[in-house]
Amino acid sequence: MQEDTLLYTGKVDGSDALLFPFRIDESVMARGQQRFNIYCSPCHGRTGLGDGMVVRRGYRRPPSFADERLRQASVGHFFDVMTNGFGAMPDYAAQIRVTDRWAIAAYVRALQLSAHATLEDVPVAERGQLQP
Repeated sequence: MQEDTLLYTGKVDGSDALLFPFRIDESVMARGQQRFNIYCSPCHGRTGLGDGMVVRRGYRRPPSFADERLRQASVGHFFDVMTNGFGAMPDYAAQIRVTDRWAIAAYVRALQLSAHATLEDVPVAERGQLQP
């Protein structure tokens, strides 16, 4: 039963979960990116820096996912915010199914990592693909 609670609430013993309720693989990440681009990027921007199209048109700017405060936030926090809303952000529980909210949280983690990545984080075999 605790696994169901984690899946649907993003909480473990009343606190935001530190781990995902299922394995994150390439297909989950692809789904997370797709759902993020549909539901989140209008405000958060494609890179999660808070510079989405509606922000450029005057809507309140959300915080950047690259901010240290959000880099330290648990994955359960992101799930909870998508589920219940926070500040100016409405809830998306009716629009985004539970597993997709977790997939988006995983993709947000990838955006956070990429925002602070260094050349050493890129596998040697793939560094040649980077543009100077």
